[in-house]
Amino acid sequence: MNLLLQFIRSLTEFSDESWKILQPALTVKTYKKNELLLQEGQVCNSLFYIEKGYCRSFYDINGTDKNTEFFFENEIATNVESFGNGQVSAYNIIACEPLTVIIFDKAKLFQAAQECREIENLGRHCVRLIATKQENIEQKYPEMTQRISLSQLASFLGVARETLSRIRKRRISG
Repeated sequence: MNLLLQFIRSLTEFSDESWKILQPALTVKTYKKNELLLQEGQVCNSLFYIEKGYCRSFYDINGTDKNTEFFFENEIATNVESFGNGQVSAYNIIACEPLTVIIFDKAKLFQAAQECREIENLGRHCVRLIATKQENIEQKYPEMTQRISLSQLASFLGVARETLSRIRKRRISG
C-alpha cells in the first residue's frame, strides 16, 4: 500500500487523514496469468492500481485478440467509459503475468469522495491520467518489448507479426 500512497501523493496533495478515509475502498488482490480482471459485457466498478506485473485490454474479433492498451506497475487500469457511466465494457482486461493490484471499489470510492475533498480531487487526477496516457510505447515503456510477446505487440500496433519482426531486425542491424 505504500507504493499506492506514493503514487497518489505524486498526483495530488493527500493528507494522512484522507488516506485513512480512503482505506475502506481499497482491496489487494492477486491474479494468475491469463485471469480476467474485467470481462467484456460486465460493468467496470473498479480501478486497478498495478503494484506488480502487467495486464492488457483487448477486444475479441472473430477469435483474434485486438490489443488496445497495456498497463504496467504504478499505473491504473480500468475501462474509463464503463466505470464513469455504468455501461457494459466493450473489452476485456487480462493479466499477462502474475499480477498484484490494489482495487478501488467504485461505490466506496464515491462515498469517500463525498466525505473528503482530497479524495474527490484524486479521482479527477486519476481519470485525467488514464485518459491522457501516451501511446508512444518504446519511449514510455522501453521494457515493454522485453515483456510483451511479439504477437501481442503487433496486435496493439495494428501490424502483422512478421512486419514487426522485420522492423525490429532492421533496427538492430541498422
